Amino acid sequence: MKETVLSANSNGAKALWQSIWKARELLVFLAWRDIVVKYKQAVLGITWAILRPILTTMVFTLVFGKIARLPSGEIPYPLLVLSGITPWLYFANTVNDCGNSLVANSTLISKVYFPRLVVPASCVIANLVDLTITVLLLCGMLVWFGIGIRSTIVLVPLVVLALALLTVGLGIWAAALNARYRDVSFIMPFLVTFGLYLSPIGFSSGAIPERWRIVYGLNPVVGLVDGFRFALFGDQYPFQMWTLGYSSVLALLLIVTGVMYFRHVERDIVDII
Repeated sequence: MKETVLSANSNGAKALWQSIWKARELLVFLAWRDIVVKYKQAVLGITWAILRPILTTMVFTLVFGKIARLPSGEIPYPLLVLSGITPWLYFANTVNDCGNSLVANSTLISKVYFPRLVVPASCVIANLVDLTITVLLLCGMLVWFGIGIRSTIVLVPLVVLALALLTVGLGIWAAALNARYRDVSFIMPFLVTFGLYLSPIGFSSGAIPERWRIVYGLNPVVGLVDGFRFALFGDQYPFQMWTLGYSSVLALLLIVTGVMYFRHVERDIVDII
C-alpha cells in the first residue's frame, strides 16, 4: 500500500519542517518513552549511565595506559579516556538506536501517518540524558584530579550541538537504509566498533604523526572528540580547529542528503518495513 507523504515537488522542505514542528509533542513523547523503557526494568536504573563510562575508562586505562603505556601529555590518562568516551558513547548509541528506530516502531508507523523523521530524531533527544549525566560526572572528575573547570568549558554546548548534528545526519541515513536493507542492522555494530579504534578515544590526537594528521582528521569523530577535550582542558590539549569545522560541515551535508533519501524511502515505508 502506497502512502501519501510530503514530497519535494509539491509541498517542499518548508512544509516538511512545519509538519515536524506540529508533531513536536509526539517527538517528546517518543523520546520520553525510550528513556523509560531503557531503564524501567534495569536493577541499577539510570546508574548505568554512570557505570558504563567508568567501567570502559577502567578497561582502557589498564590496557592502553598501564600495559601499552600510551602517552597522555599533561592530562591524567583516566581523564583523557573519560573525555573521549563521553562523546563517543553518545555518538555510537544514538547512531545504532536511530538505525533500528523505524523497524522497532513498525507497528506505530503502519497504523497512523506522522512525519517519520520524528522517530530517529527522538533517539537523538533521548540519549542526551545519558550524555548530560556523563558530562556532570566528568566535571566532578576534573575537580577530583585537580584540573579544575576552565573558561573554555563554555564551548561544550557548541561541541555537543555539532555532535548531535552529526548523529542526526548519520542516524537518518542509517534509519532509511535499515528500513530498506536489513543487512544494515548487522553492519552498524561492526562499523561502530571499528570506528572506536580509529578515533582518539584511548589516546591523544597529538600521538598521530604530523604527516598523517590531515588524513586522520577526515574522520569526523576526531574533530568532535578533540573539540570536546579542548573545551575541558584548554591549551593542555592539542587541537586543530579545522577538524571541528570539517565535522560540522559534514554533519550538515549528511542531514541534507539524509533527509532527501529518507523522504524517498518514506513513500514506500509501510510496504517495506
